[in-house]
Amino acid sequence: MRALTILSTFGVLLIFGCQTGHEEKQTAAPIEQRYCLNEALKEKTIIQAVAEENLIEQISLPGKIEYNENDLVVFKSLLSGLVSAVKFEMGDRVVKGQVLAEIKSTEIQSLVQQRKYQKSQLSLLRDQIANKKQLLADGLVAKPELLELEHAYDAARIELDRIDQSLAMFRAAGEGSFQLLAPRTGYVIQKNINVGQSIHAESEALFSISNLNQVWVMVNVFASNLRHIQVGDRVKVKSIAYPDQIYHGKIDKIFNVFDDDEHVMKARVVLDNPKLNLKPGLSADIIIDKQIPGDKAYAIPNKAVLFNNNTNYILLYHDDCHIEAKQVEVVYSNEDFSYIKEKLAEGSKVVSSNALLIFEEINNRP
Repeated sequence: MRALTILSTFGVLLIFGCQTGHEEKQTAAPIEQRYCLNEALKEKTIIQAVAEENLIEQISLPGKIEYNENDLVVFKSLLSGLVSAVKFEMGDRVVKGQVLAEIKSTEIQSLVQQRKYQKSQLSLLRDQIANKKQLLADGLVAKPELLELEHAYDAARIELDRIDQSLAMFRAAGEGSFQLLAPRTGYVIQKNINVGQSIHAESEALFSISNLNQVWVMVNVFASNLRHIQVGDRVKVKSIAYPDQIYHGKIDKIFNVFDDDEHVMKARVVLDNPKLNLKPGLSADIIIDKQIPGDKAYAIPNKAVLFNNNTNYILLYHDDCHIEAKQVEVVYSNEDFSYIKEKLAEGSKVVSSNALLIFEEINNRP
């Protein structure tokens, strides 16, 4: 009887122990945890829609930024002289009418002396005319004598006007100097004048001015690329100084003569330059997009493609709590897009910034 009681008690304990263990097992079961994109990170994250598109081949050509030759003023002196002052430097912004330099000139000195002589002659002729008029009234001289003096006076007056206009045109300053004025508002892009320098009418240009609000990009087109380049082609331009800034334009002219020195044909792109970041002389990369005939593929922004463990991934965005890391095979790529072999659902979106951070968060979730 006692043995039966002990056995019964042991059985109850065993059943209770099994029930307790089962309950503990149920309590310890893992709870599913899902990664959700928080608001702070979402504000800094770019999510882009992707679509099936023709493959785009990009032709990259070298080039150089130059000033707009149709908006260039080249200044040459019409007089000889010695440079006594220069009030600008290369690259300075100048305003129309601003004094840029002063030149001492024997030609100006000669004009000043001629002006003095003509003014003296006019004064003398005025006195003689007044005297002749009085004599004519008294009947002591004939009228032709008076007319001769009046003609001489008119001729002297015309000559004085000519001299005054010349001195004004040459911007005479003092009795032996003249000034060079800025013919337009803009930037000095060429300078060949210094204090103490002798200049004359046959000298090369003293300076050139352009406003730089619009510049030319001269593209070097190699013989192997000629068949791909046409007037009107849309292009993207990046300068070496601002590689992250892309300027959009189109080819507006192809110069149909090969450059003997560089062995290339030149093409021209005209670009607006409101911030003046495109400086003449800077090297530039010119990218031309050309469609590849044939099959289409989904175009994924390069920033949205992740490379991990020798595999490419993209993050498909369904909603803030459903972001899928999808393995993809890249069949073609250019500077902007990677084209993938896989087909995606219409209206698919991908994460194209902070993608690596979100990818790691997803992978680290249990």
